[in-house]
Amino acid sequence: MEDRGLRIEEHRGGSPSAILHSPSLRRRGRLLEKTLFWLFRLATYFVLACATYIFLDIGIKGGRTVFTSKAPFINVPFLTEPPQTLYVFDFEGKKQTLSDRQFREWKVTHPGVSVEASSIAYSAGGIWPCIVGTALLVVGSMILALGIGVSSAIYLSEYSRNGRWIRLVRIAILNLAGVPSIVFGLFGFGLFVIFFGWNVSLIAGWFTLGLMVLPAIITASEESLRAVPQGLREGSLALGASKWQTIRKNVLPYAMPGILTSSILGIARVAGETAPIMFTAAYAMKDEMPWQVQRMTDFFFQGVMALPYHIYVVSSKIPQNEYTARVQYGSAFVFLFLVMLIALTSIVLRERSRSRLSW
Repeated sequence: MEDRGLRIEEHRGGSPSAILHSPSLRRRGRLLEKTLFWLFRLATYFVLACATYIFLDIGIKGGRTVFTSKAPFINVPFLTEPPQTLYVFDFEGKKQTLSDRQFREWKVTHPGVSVEASSIAYSAGGIWPCIVGTALLVVGSMILALGIGVSSAIYLSEYSRNGRWIRLVRIAILNLAGVPSIVFGLFGFGLFVIFFGWNVSLIAGWFTLGLMVLPAIITASEESLRAVPQGLREGSLALGASKWQTIRKNVLPYAMPGILTSSILGIARVAGETAPIMFTAAYAMKDEMPWQVQRMTDFFFQGVMALPYHIYVVSSKIPQNEYTARVQYGSAFVFLFLVMLIALTSIVLRERSRSRLSW
């Protein structure tokens, strides 16, 4: 009788396996899975659509500045000359647009002619000093950040013990990753520019930007080191290698792709920051190039022009018109291309490292 009652209750309420395999629940599960699939798919397409619109807008409008319809099909003066003031005036019924240097030459060839010219700063010439300054800031800060960051990651992953102090250090590193860039800019201004007396210079910008991306590089590098199988370390130590030899020969090569990935993320952030370099390294206008110095040490203690700060100045500090828009989009186009070129170099190095590794 008890067995019969149990069978009746199972028939009424249904066994767990019967409930899980019921047609209605299967249909609900498939519907939920399909809904989530399309939700994730649409979110991905939305992000791609926004990025495509931004890049196409900058590419089309900036391409009109960088490229020309005549040979060599590149606006060479825009890429090789420093920024200049643009003068716009009417002469003999035609609108003239001349750079500062061209306007001075025009006045020499037209003596006695008086015209009312309106001047627009940074809207003529080119952006060559900005390109050079951006490249120097990115390369120098990434060298510092990778050197210090990878060293810290090696210590935290390979040498330190997971005690209370090390856990506190890791929490501090994660918290630093969320600090706004303007705070790093003020920190660099107070420490490097004022306290150390480096003034607005390349070296102050390098240390400020390097410290800004340091938490992300340390975290990513440490995770890459931890992902290397422990057996590689144990096998090397068993064969008589020292701790450092094991790290250098058996751990770092296999962690290098992940470390290069962190460098790609660091390059993207360093190159696009305006607030830190505005306080520590960037000038709105500088006539001399960085290598035009009397002493070699002066190279590190001089400010430079940079594309992010140049775009900020042209976009917000002068009246906006068709001439400033040309410079803005052209500078943004070259800026994106420069960042892509540096990041592509890291990607190529990462893929070459991966192709040589296997375990």
